[in-house]
Formats: sequence, structure tokens, C-alpha cells
Amino acid sequence: MKTLISGIQPTNRLTIGNYLGAIKQFVNYQNKYKMYIFVADLHALTNKYDTDKLSDNKFKIIASYIASGLDIKKNVVFYQADVPAHCQLNWILTCNATMGELNRMTQFKDKTMKMVQANGTNSIPTGLFTYPILMAADIMLYDADYVPVGIDQKQHVELTRNLVDRMNNKYGKLFKQPQPLIPEFGAKIMDLLNPTMKMSKSNENEKGTIFLLDKLDEVTRKIMGAKTDSLNKVKYDLINQPGISNLLTIYSCLTNKKIGLLEKNYANKNYGEFKKDIAEVICNFLKNFQNKFDKAIKNKKQIEKTLKDNAKKCIQITDKKITNIYKAVGLTK
Repeated sequence: MKTLISGIQPTNRLTIGNYLGAIKQFVNYQNKYKMYIFVADLHALTNKYDTDKLSDNKFKIIASYIASGLDIKKNVVFYQADVPAHCQLNWILTCNATMGELNRMTQFKDKTMKMVQANGTNSIPTGLFTYPILMAADIMLYDADYVPVGIDQKQHVELTRNLVDRMNNKYGKLFKQPQPLIPEFGAKIMDLLNPTMKMSKSNENEKGTIFLLDKLDEVTRKIMGAKTDSLNKVKYDLINQPGISNLLTIYSCLTNKKIGLLEKNYANKNYGEFKKDIAEVICNFLKNFQNKFDKAIKNKKQIEKTLKDNAKKCIQITDKKITNIYKAVGLTK
């Protein structure tokens, strides 16, 4: 069975974009691959965060995995920081990566620009710059075959592939070459108010973002206020109708109905009717999700025990890997 690895940062609240672009994919893949799914708490340190809330946010990610249908016993679900080898390999890879490679990362440029605009500062954390190397370590430690990512993360997987080649050429066959796994549809959900911008849990105007734990009446207001256009035609057209196209994507992904069928169903209906229906679809999904989420929160003690057991499994695997790597690079004999 092929190996798949991925994780989500415990920063802010998860959005419906996080669910459709990542968590839903984990659930769909869990019978096909051997999966290592983690909470990327080390990556979260690259952002401004509340130390008192970090632990709570970490468990909420786990509860969201469970509420979405991910089996945390069948799959190795764990906290990244519980496995020291992630940091150990991160440093070795940092010493084998180049400044030029990291300077080319478009996500770093985008996040830096947002940080400067928001805070008026040029004090950019080094961790934000080296973030892709830790991501490479996450992948390479487990000899992952596949990494499910959104389009904006594909460049990071390409960096990982370059580092695999470099390390293997320099020190012998140490790592397996991973492949990005990008969903054909729904990999990138856009902001409701600015459909040219990705929906994000960190966007300043939360009216454009649907959070998985939003109150249902609030979700309905957000959908009814979503930006559309003056054409009054429900059609998937990313160039001329990005707002409607985004809503169609969400509708299609939640119901598994083809875009063409949805276009046909709403051929003679206005945007108000369309929005009302999609709001109902989203609210029905969220109601079910939130009920399961609440049950997981109440079962925290037992779930945390499973996470600790899973981390021990990871440590057994990664300690062997790190031992081989240390020997290869000359740190031990």
C-alpha cells in the first residue's frame, strides 16, 4: 500500500475551504493509502499565535478530522511536535537547501507582503522563510509516495523533490521521491466577497469566509451576501463569473453533483434562489459536522491517548530513519 502524508496548521478556525481542499481528501483516501495525518503545530510557530490557545486549537483540528469521518486509529494521526525527528531532519535539510530556492517560493512572498501590509514592519520571522524545508522533512521522514496539496502548495512539493534528488546523489539512496496529489476539483475555494482571492482562515474580513464552527444563521447571511455579478445566469465561468463559479464549486463538492447538472437545474432561476439553496446545503453539512465535532470534544481524554500511541508508532519509524541519515551524512558511524 502506498504512503500518503499531510497536515494542517492549528492557527485560527478551520474553514469550509480547509475541509473541501484537504480534510475531505484525507477521508476519501483513507481506504486507499497508508496515511500519516498530523497537526502541524511546529509550522504554526511561524505565525503570530496565542500561546494559551495553541493547545486548544491543536485538539480542535483533531476533533475536525474525526467529525469529517477520518479514523484516527486506522490512520496514524498525531501531533507533529510529539515526534522529534521532524526537527532533526529539518536542520540537515536546511544545511542542504539554498537561499535561492527559498527566495523563489511564492507563498513566502505572498505571506511576507500580507505581514508588511498588516503590521507595517519588515521584521519577517526566519521560520516563515524556511517553512518549506520543515515541510520537506515531514514528507521525507516517512518516505511518502503522495502528498495531497492545494495548487498553492505544489511548489513546496517540488522543492522536496529537489532535496530528495540532492540528498540521494550526495549521500546515497536515502529517500523516496514523492508526488503531489491535487484534487481535480475543489482544491482551491475562494473568498465569498473577493472571489479572486483564496478563502483563508486569516483573512481580515471574516464575512468572506465560512468557518466550520460558524452559527448556521451567520452562514446563511454570508452566502446571501456573497459577491456575484450582473449577468444573473448560474454558469461556471471563472473569468467572467468568478463568484458564481466559486459557489458552484462548493455546491458541487458538498453534494457530489456535477457542475453541468447544477447549471441545468438553475437555468431558469435567479441568484437569490441559487444562494438560498446553496446556503441550505452548507448548513445541513455544517449541522452534521458540528454535532460530531461536539462529541469528539467531549471524548478528549480517550482521543489524546490514541494520539500519544500514534506518536510512539511514528517515533519508532522515524528513529530508524534518522539513524540511517546520521550515518550517511557522517554524524555517526
